[in-house]
Amino acid sequence: MGELLLIRHGETTWSASRRHTSYTDLELTPDGERQARTLAAFLAGRRFVSVLASPRIRALRTAQLAGLTVDAVDEDLAEWNYGEYEGRTTVDIHEDDPHWNIWTDGCPGGESPAEVGARLDRVLDRVAPLLDRGTVGLVGHAHSLRVLGARWIGLPPSAGGLLRLDTATVSVLGHEHGRRVILHWNQPAPPAPGTAPEPTARH
Repeated sequence: MGELLLIRHGETTWSASRRHTSYTDLELTPDGERQARTLAAFLAGRRFVSVLASPRIRALRTAQLAGLTVDAVDEDLAEWNYGEYEGRTTVDIHEDDPHWNIWTDGCPGGESPAEVGARLDRVLDRVAPLLDRGTVGLVGHAHSLRVLGARWIGLPPSAGGLLRLDTATVSVLGHEHGRRVILHWNQPAPPAPGTAPEPTARH
């Protein structure tokens, strides 16, 4: 069985300021483009039987700069729809609702955890046959990929809250003794020679 590589897009202005970004179609920042280029060397030794990406510019541009050829754009890989919370930070939202937790409450006017889980399950169903042939890459977003990671190992969508995922990172899902496991999670690409690693944004 092949491995499933989850690749989160590089930095945007909203991810840098931790603003929730789903349907707002933002470009990468210059740092985000640098992050994506660094991923190219990290992924260079991988052979993919297929690469699927979210339809958002930030995901497609990351794939391009990382040297990946996207075979299909998959709407189900789009970020969690934040509805009325689009563009807001968690700190800001907590001023209105101190007990709000996206992993259990979802977003007003947007998606519930169950709805996000259902569409990421569809992604897993589609890629399962491809894994018989080799490694598959998925280029997407923080919250949706965290849900996908949780669903891969049979946990509810809310368990994605336990899987932090930074910008321009690679996570690897695979198998051990026939069971689905997380092999690596939230791996940044090594910095280019002569440069110091920089902290990445969480949202």
